[in-house]
Amino acid sequence: MRFDLHVHTTLSSCSQLTLEEIVSFAGAKGLDGVCITDHDTMAVRQVFKEGVQDNGLCVIFGLEYATEEGDFLLFGPFEEIRPGLAAAELLRYVEASGGVAVAAHPCRRTRSTRENLIRDHLCRIVESVNGRNSHPENKQAASWCQRYNVSQVSGSDAHTLSELGMAVTRFHEPVHNRSDLIRLLKNGSFTAERNEDEGKPSLAPHLHAVTPARIEGL
Repeated sequence: MRFDLHVHTTLSSCSQLTLEEIVSFAGAKGLDGVCITDHDTMAVRQVFKEGVQDNGLCVIFGLEYATEEGDFLLFGPFEEIRPGLAAAELLRYVEASGGVAVAAHPCRRTRSTRENLIRDHLCRIVESVNGRNSHPENKQAASWCQRYNVSQVSGSDAHTLSELGMAVTRFHEPVHNRSDLIRLLKNGSFTAERNEDEGKPSLAPHLHAVTPARIEGL
């Protein structure tokens, strides 16, 4: 199954991509599933139903959480995460909760990830292909994966319809829900794929405003 693991909707202030566009056009872009990863919020759950849609597209909810040490795509049995957590605290919480974290665009010039978080395996999955990164940025991320023996995924980081599906991850087993996604990300049953348009410098710069989020109990 071909998934775009990194997609922003209009619930992110920087995105022009609507949920309706995602569901309507993902199949035409060769996608079997998408992960909605808006900036620091899972508010999508209030307006949309997670899971397999009527047209067969699997829609999974996560979020992209911003820290001073890097941004992370998070998937787990939580709905909201409070702001201001340091990266190490966040990553330990996600793992303890049974979730999974992906270092988003880790080598981007403006939103990079602290290398020690990957080196020390606090985060074991890296987005080595980000559709909005330059080729050198993605190449450096891939080199981290090889150096530190961590898994690689691809995500478009789509903010517009034209970017949707630009970088995808192929899962070797079916994904029907969030639990399936987390399990397969943890056991490594996937392959990062590259699109010929990935990383072209004409793509818009990645800018966003951080919105509050919470995890109950933290």
